[in-house]
Formats: sequence, structure tokens, C-alpha cells
Amino acid sequence: MVKERNPDLRAALIQAGIDEINTYGANDFSVRRVAAACGVSTAAPYKHFKDKKEFIGAIIDYVNEQWAVEQDRVLASCNDDPRTQLVEVAVAYVKFLMEKPYYRQILMLKNADFDNLYHRKRGEINSRTQLLMNTVKVTYGLSDDRWEYKALMVRSLLFGSVFMFDSGEFTYNEKSLENLRYLINREFEVH
Repeated sequence: MVKERNPDLRAALIQAGIDEINTYGANDFSVRRVAAACGVSTAAPYKHFKDKKEFIGAIIDYVNEQWAVEQDRVLASCNDDPRTQLVEVAVAYVKFLMEKPYYRQILMLKNADFDNLYHRKRGEINSRTQLLMNTVKVTYGLSDDRWEYKALMVRSLLFGSVFMFDSGEFTYNEKSLENLRYLINREFEVH
């Protein structure tokens, strides 16, 4: 008789894995510590994940899924204008990173031992945003050079904002998010 996997345990392992990466990083990720944090044997995680590599991949997939749900929510509330959609998704991304800081470490994973799968998985979080950005590029007839400049400016605004909010240099609140929305929107006023 084949024993069924416990989906609740799998979810608990992923949550504990997120905590493990935030505490120790990907290089020192320990399946043993994750199992202990969940109160299960060291063999239990291997009923859900083939190995450490697959486990970390599942954590990245989970974070990607969380962002996809948020993106869907934001896009459903926007009109069909690609610029508005891009601005709202960008602001929502800052909110996502600020309100779920434990996902940041997952999104910024750097590990020389990771193969292309992890780089591809991490890149998936931005794949839908990239499509939206390409739509804006085509809609506004921006050259590759001009678009590269604008993409750098917008990404700098996003990650710089998160850094400054997190450090307390600027207060994270609705007024700050509205200022960010204005700055991103303004970037597309000048072609």
C-alpha cells in the first residue's frame, strides 16, 4: 500500500523552508533543521521533495504562485490600458515585498551551485510583468535603447523604494505609494 503525501505537511515544510532560507541563506539550507522545525523526522521532507534542490525549487514556485495571485488581483481591478496596468503592478510589487519581507530573500537567491532551473524559476516571477512591459514598449513605440533606460528607471524606483522603506529613510504608507505611482507614471509621459 502506497502512503499518501500529507499536503498540510508539505505546506508546513515550505513555510519552514522559507524561514530556513531567511535565517541561513540557500548555501546553508538544512533539510534536517526544516524537519526539526516542523517536528517531523529527517526523512519526512523526502516524501514530498526528491532532494534539497527540488525542495528549494518548490519554495521558489510557492513564492511565484503568491505573486501571480496578487498580480491577477491587481490586473482585474485595472482598465485595459497597458501603462496603467504596468504602473499598478509595479506599485503592487513594492507592497508585496514590503508586506511579505520573508519572500525577498527567496526572490534574491544567489547561489553558484544552482543550475539554470533555479534562475528560470526565479525569473518566472517577472515573466508576466515582462510581457506587460513589452506591450507598453510597443504601444509607445519606444526604441530598445529608450526602453532599456525606462526599464532601469522603473526597476530602480521599485527596489530603491523597498530599500528606503525598509531602512526607515522613508515611511511606508499610502502617501509614499502614491508618490511612487506618480513617479513611475511620469516616466512614461516623456517618450
